[in-house]
Amino acid sequence: HPCCFQGLVCPPPGSHWLTLQAPSVVFEGDSIDLMCQKKKGWREIETMAYYKDGEKLHFSNEVSSFSISHAALSDSGNYHCSATAGKFVFQKSGDSRSVRIEVQELFPCPVLTVSPFWPIEGSPVTLTCKTQPSPQRSNAELQFCFFRDGRALGSSWSSSPELRVPAMWSEDSGSYWCQAETVTPRVRKQSLQSQIHVQRVPVSNISLQIWAPRGPVIEGGNLVLLCSVAKGTGNITFSWHRDATGTSVGRKTQRSLSAELEVPAVRERDAGRYYCRADNGHDPIQNKVLHIHVRSPVSRPVLTLGEPGARAVVGDMVELRCEAQSGSPPILYRFYHENDTLGNISAPSGGGASFNLSLTAEHSGNYSCEVNNDLGAQHSEVVPLTVTGGLGPLRLTHWCLPSGTDGYRRDHVTARVLGVLCGGLGFITVALLFYYRSHKISGWLSAICFDCPLLLPTFPLLI
Repeated sequence: HPCCFQGLVCPPPGSHWLTLQAPSVVFEGDSIDLMCQKKKGWREIETMAYYKDGEKLHFSNEVSSFSISHAALSDSGNYHCSATAGKFVFQKSGDSRSVRIEVQELFPCPVLTVSPFWPIEGSPVTLTCKTQPSPQRSNAELQFCFFRDGRALGSSWSSSPELRVPAMWSEDSGSYWCQAETVTPRVRKQSLQSQIHVQRVPVSNISLQIWAPRGPVIEGGNLVLLCSVAKGTGNITFSWHRDATGTSVGRKTQRSLSAELEVPAVRERDAGRYYCRADNGHDPIQNKVLHIHVRSPVSRPVLTLGEPGARAVVGDMVELRCEAQSGSPPILYRFYHENDTLGNISAPSGGGASFNLSLTAEHSGNYSCEVNNDLGAQHSEVVPLTVTGGLGPLRLTHWCLPSGTDGYRRDHVTARVLGVLCGGLGFITVALLFYYRSHKISGWLSAICFDCPLLLPTFPLLI
């Protein structure tokens, strides 16, 4: 109650001559407008002050109002005003009755929820900022924002209370919270912080596979080494190694369960035993060793003729030798006389192949060979062979012995003698024939001579 001084008459108790006008309902963000009014009949007010819980908020030398533009929960309390009025030497002061102002919560502080609470790397996570406006202000429009370690996530403020993260990784672990605010009036509140720890899955079940565009691994072609794991999260480092040295021949780090190493032009020296490793920060693992075979196509073969060479006589044995300088075994060799196949030989370890041929007069002509190891066939150049019928200018074809004889076989020395005789010594021929006639055991000896220009005109009946 006011104190009386300088002749001021104190009003009786309960007869306040000042009244404080204040809003009856106040929510966060609202303005609080206070107006101190005197009762009628009292002199003009000279000074005025406003108080909250006994503490002066505002003082003025003239009649004025007082406003709190943006109310907060902390603005709740007991308010009153005081004023002085006077004329000449007479003054009087007084206080209004206290008015209790309770600022109501527009919406509660949001609560951040994480689903799932213990996320696994690579899995989606949903963050929800849960709050709701007061039923008396249900039309209040809210917007939300999510934070991790002080940085806003997503597209900053949004009308949706949820934020879906498609995939969480170990580096996304940290402190998360959310904020909610009304658009009008602007009231912003923040949730408590939540620690999110993203769990990493170790790599397991590793395998190494090879892939080549044309089926088998062929020299000069492309080769792909595919290293994969059945499980594992985060960035996985894949590396490929040769078993002989253990050194890495390739390395890739990526957020994937598999990785490829491409060898653009394979060589035979690239064949060998390989394995791959996978590591995502836990214990690294490696697969069993895989043996890679590199096959090379056959080169063009070379056909050669053994003794007696490109010119031979009937009855000679000639070796046809076919050999390719390169090519992965097994290799199939085919020998040809003109367009007819003489025979096939398979060489399981390479090194060429030979075909032996006992010559007859029909064996004259062109010879070639072919090699094939299922990666393509190659043909040699043509090699000619001439087969003649005997020695020198005379060609002795054969000896004939009638059936039932027990004597004379074909004799190579005798054939040479007869060849010489047919060459011009007719009288010796006659003598030998009479000798054979006089000493015959059984049957008749007959000789057939060709290309005997000296003998045929002289002894037509003998031949």
